[in-house]
Amino acid sequence: MIGITSMGAYIPYRRISRAIIAREWGRRALKGERSVANSDEDCITMSVEAAMNCLRSIERSATDGFYFASTSAPYKEKSNAGLAATACDLKDDIITADFANSLRAGTSALKAALDLVSTGTVKNVLVAAADCRSGYPKSDQEQLIGDGAASLAVGGSNVIASFEAFYAVNNEIVDIWRNPEDTYIRTGESRFIMEQGYNLSMKKVVDGILKKTGLKPQDFKKIVLSAPDLRANLGVAKKCGFEPAQVQDALMTEVGNCGTAQPLMLLIAALEEAQPGDLILLAAYGNGADAFIFKATEKIKESAGASSLKKYLHTKTSLPSYTKYLSFRGLLEGEPGEPFRTLPSNAPYWRDQKGILRFYGSKCKKCGESVFPIQRICNGCGAKDEYEEMACAEKTARMFTYTIDNLAGRSDDPTIVQSVVDADDGTRFYMLMTDCDTTEAKIGMEVEFTFRRIYEGADFHNYFWKCRPVRKGGE
Repeated sequence: MIGITSMGAYIPYRRISRAIIAREWGRRALKGERSVANSDEDCITMSVEAAMNCLRSIERSATDGFYFASTSAPYKEKSNAGLAATACDLKDDIITADFANSLRAGTSALKAALDLVSTGTVKNVLVAAADCRSGYPKSDQEQLIGDGAASLAVGGSNVIASFEAFYAVNNEIVDIWRNPEDTYIRTGESRFIMEQGYNLSMKKVVDGILKKTGLKPQDFKKIVLSAPDLRANLGVAKKCGFEPAQVQDALMTEVGNCGTAQPLMLLIAALEEAQPGDLILLAAYGNGADAFIFKATEKIKESAGASSLKKYLHTKTSLPSYTKYLSFRGLLEGEPGEPFRTLPSNAPYWRDQKGILRFYGSKCKKCGESVFPIQRICNGCGAKDEYEEMACAEKTARMFTYTIDNLAGRSDDPTIVQSVVDADDGTRFYMLMTDCDTTEAKIGMEVEFTFRRIYEGADFHNYFWKCRPVRKGGE
């Protein structure tokens, strides 16, 4: 049996009300709010977060491949999948691949993973999809697009949702696109692109997979449809014979359209509520459409709460202004903040990737003292090269002490919490805190670690780990 063995999602901490965006342009506000990546987040960091959640339920060392999907990846010529896999502390001898250029990149990666596992070449593949796109200012897309990530593990054992069928259609239409030089998404005339693009392709693919399998709409517990706006998915479901109660909430009023990640995120939302035996139909649009049928197994009971989608939905803070939103997305340039005075080099960045990307510390074999980063000489007993490497990303920690610096950050977000945190095993870390309300910082508060973008230097992106208050919402 081939199928999904684990799942993980991620939604940024920050949201902005669509009313705030609309007010700046004197236009009508669409309902709800949208998620906004923090100034230190991008598609890589969000995909790592989702994948780390996914890996909590499966054996990390048994992962044989990592597929990364995005239309807005930070690197145009460099393996984004390889970078994310390293930050997830996956082994080196795995298959990595990037999927891009289509909103179906996430489902394309999922299908490729299912096909690869079915051949027996590998046993487990991790798929992660993330997007951080921008619509033209004043456009509907500016309000409707959201940022987020989703990850699914594919394997042949301990399957929580078995893969039952697949069907796809191609539709060559210039409806939604970006040229290499474009910052914003371009769209054609709305009625044309909806009728001849989304509606046509989605109905055709849903009807096609039902005809292929002989199943009827009433056989399904949920139909999961990627949604470009607040209502289009409901219209397609109705035309295909599904009842409104069967349609998975597309999270458009809470999160927005997360591009390549949206169909996988909505599938996770459906699986969180699924019972053994439930059939779920997933359809994703992007110049054509992909359709999958999954069936929840008895193992679905063991995965309850593992994906952590609900906690990310319920823990959030609001961006107070449209200008801050523009600045966070790099669309409005603010005054530069305090610069890093040491430019990085790709050689030491590669040499120290165990500490920088994999977040490894060391534990002395003689006295047991653990430190970060890796130290050849033990601070406790002075033993030399008598240590074992220690993964730190999933440790729990508490604030030992901190300083609130009002001048060290960006001009649009100047306050930085410089933190010293102690893990439960005694390992001490000095790092920046993110996604926090500085008025709530206190000694003893529980924190978790998160992979983030630090700064730009030497013409490449620099990543490291930060801490943040534990997100516990939805429990």
